Amino acid sequence: MSYWRLHYHIIWATYERQPLLVGTIEKMLYGVIYKKAEELSLRIHAIGSVSDHVHIALSIPPKISVSECVKHFKGTSSYAINHMKGGDGSFRWQEGYGAVSISENALPIVIIYVKNQKIHHSDNSTLEYYEKIDE
Repeated sequence: MSYWRLHYHIIWATYERQPLLVGTIEKMLYGVIYKKAEELSLRIHAIGSVSDHVHIALSIPPKISVSECVKHFKGTSSYAINHMKGGDGSFRWQEGYGAVSISENALPIVIIYVKNQKIHHSDNSTLEYYEKIDE
């Protein structure tokens, strides 16, 4: 196996920033992302979300692009959420995403940041650099 250390912080949002990532939808989202990551041989270090967007700290092997990874996560999760019991089938993600490469040394800091999304958003301690989805 080849040696690689390619770490990223990825963020994307619900369509029109609708506050839908709560309760069972949030739990479903996390489960789907972890399962898809395992299928793609990705390493999830942390997932965190607030009601309208999700953050992931992960390592992606060089055989898969960041855009392909996000496409899998968004597609699989929207399908699963739309097919949940009681769902109306209208869930969708906003176009685009934000991705930042992170160093091995910064990875622990980013993991903490991702895990504490709810705290950061409630006390306005978010880091603009890690919150960008588009220019």
